[in-house]
Amino acid sequence: MAAATAAGGKAKQAQRAKAVSAEGLTAIFSPASVAVVGASNRPDSVGRAVFKNILASDYSGIIYPVNPKAKSICGVRAYPTMGNIPDQVDLAVLIVPAAQTPAVAREAAAKGVKALIVISAGFRETGPAGAAIEQELVAVCLEHGMRLVGPNCLGIINTDPLTGLNASFARQKAKPGNIAFISQSGALCTAVLDFAAKKNIGFSKFISVGNKADIGELALIRYLHDDPQTKVIMLYVEELRHGAEFIEVVREITGGENPTPILAIKAGRTAEGAAAVSSHTGSLAGSEAVYNALFEQSGVFRAQSIEELFDYAVAFANQPLPRSNRMAIITNAGGPGIIATDVTIHSGLKLAALGEATTEVLRSHLPASANIHNPVDVIGDARSDRYQAALEAVLHDENVDGVIFILTPQSMTEIEETAAIIPELARKSGKPVVASFMGLMDVSKGIEVLEQHRIPHYHFPEAAARAMSALYQYSCWLHRQHLEEIALPVDRTAAAKVIRRALKNGSQYLGEVEGNEILAAYGFSVLPSRLAVSADEAAAAVAEFGPCAMKIVSPQIVHKSDVGGVRVGVATPAEAQRAYAEIIAAARRHLPEAEVHGVFVQRMAARGVEVILGIKRYPAFGPLLMFGLGGIFVEIFKDVSFRLAPIRHNGARHMVRSIKAYPMLDGARGAAVADQEELERCLLRLSRLATDHPEIAELDINPLMVHEQGKGCSVADCRILLRPSDGPAE
Repeated sequence: MAAATAAGGKAKQAQRAKAVSAEGLTAIFSPASVAVVGASNRPDSVGRAVFKNILASDYSGIIYPVNPKAKSICGVRAYPTMGNIPDQVDLAVLIVPAAQTPAVAREAAAKGVKALIVISAGFRETGPAGAAIEQELVAVCLEHGMRLVGPNCLGIINTDPLTGLNASFARQKAKPGNIAFISQSGALCTAVLDFAAKKNIGFSKFISVGNKADIGELALIRYLHDDPQTKVIMLYVEELRHGAEFIEVVREITGGENPTPILAIKAGRTAEGAAAVSSHTGSLAGSEAVYNALFEQSGVFRAQSIEELFDYAVAFANQPLPRSNRMAIITNAGGPGIIATDVTIHSGLKLAALGEATTEVLRSHLPASANIHNPVDVIGDARSDRYQAALEAVLHDENVDGVIFILTPQSMTEIEETAAIIPELARKSGKPVVASFMGLMDVSKGIEVLEQHRIPHYHFPEAAARAMSALYQYSCWLHRQHLEEIALPVDRTAAAKVIRRALKNGSQYLGEVEGNEILAAYGFSVLPSRLAVSADEAAAAVAEFGPCAMKIVSPQIVHKSDVGGVRVGVATPAEAQRAYAEIIAAARRHLPEAEVHGVFVQRMAARGVEVILGIKRYPAFGPLLMFGLGGIFVEIFKDVSFRLAPIRHNGARHMVRSIKAYPMLDGARGAAVADQEELERCLLRLSRLATDHPEIAELDINPLMVHEQGKGCSVADCRILLRPSDGPAE
């Protein structure tokens, strides 16, 4: 039994390692030969659509239809099985009933096929029986070293003229371009192709991953990063299966020496049931927080809609990145200029202050009624020469990092001529230019000129401004500061001992008594404290420590203040005796069945800013860290930031500085600057604690008191929820 379990574990590890590797993907995108198993002459069948698409795509290799009941498919000789094909087959596209796919895969392996695309449905998405078939299919592929796209997918498209492969059943043909699109939804793929065709957007690769039984986003991202035809990668994601590994790999792809921008849209933004968890971190850390953290740590830019995804992709695919966020706006109408200004500022950009030389040039070329300051208004009667003078002047200005170019069609507007002046001036400047020719019919010829010369175009200036902001944000990612990492000593063994003892005793909730032991082992500053089991012991603790906080200790009482189980500022032994009696009585009154261990007596922390640090563990992604404004404000304002562990020093600093309440830590309104460096160390300790001990399901440190600069941080309260570990921490 143990041997079988070990073998199963090794098989899963091998499957996982293969799934994230780009090895063998060339056979999918650039095969020398393709067999279509299930090719058909039946009208409107998927088998016929896939075969006809390959024929129509000017595929450079050899295609073999496989159908035991047909002599030919679309005029091409058919073979009853793959074994009857006389030549080598690199790629097999399977359009057969799900139950037959494992047998057909074995046939493909015997033929020496290197990769499969399984179009067929009826697998994991249908229930346990389908999942069993899918797992058998994967096992066959793993055993024989074949890569697998799907099952339950639309297929793949490679527009590279050296291959020209459309192995899909999409109705719309993909135009060649430099954008790669990866989608978990086949139905969405067909809509996207139609949308892209109308917007004149082309693709380098187009991939429907389906159930991702083998090849998923991470393997494809690795492959596309090295693809000379791909400049931008777009993702439509429903769920991802890799956390820390995704971050580690993708961070280097988006921000390394040879960066490739990645844009994503994630379906399913709501998370129900968060209120059922017991910790503050658990209630705030829904799936949205996980994916936001995953994308942000990876340098993946997240769009909020399909249209926005394409708006950004067109800009990334065709324009350079701005050096900074100083933008110029050129318009022939005041209203659109004002709208563009508002969105520009709201998107994290700012209006460039034009230099004196620039305003002099504008003054000499524009009428007196024009606005020669940013946003530059060339007035509604402007022809192409006036637009040209304005664009040339602002692009030449060293204070300008990019231009948003707006045109509204007036009766005297030279639409095509104006569009024609933009590409060359933009190219010479090396600065990004995005355009908004507002309208549809009147400006269509001008838009064609822009698209032909790779100038991103948007029907409204708001979208143009947001696209420019996306370019700037990616530029910030590429040029982000890399802080020196900090070595923090920890006593992993001591913390593990406390955790093992609690689990052995059947306790999955740890309060401050055990929690402080664990935190102290990881270098957190915990206040002097003691568990009192009598009023006299509580009085003795207060006499020793000075003013204290007193809190009920019970596995059944998580939120202590809700049951009257907390007293603060207890200053004398007599007060401690009264507080002890009151706390115990309140607990008995509210929860008579609760198991009360005593009262935790802890020295009051010095003044500081109250923040919360937390952990929430997710099966597919591991521990999610949370930081934010703490104390009673955490649930009210929900001013928090998230990162998936492990984090680096950069991540810790970003967590601290990304909350709205950060000015409270940075000396707002004359207050003392808080010890941000120690706070960053605390977040790094938390990250190490989370990764070292998989038994920690949830953890709250609330509040952590952040004292004045140089005076550190103190743990004022903590709680930990444990789960039985799947195995020892590595």
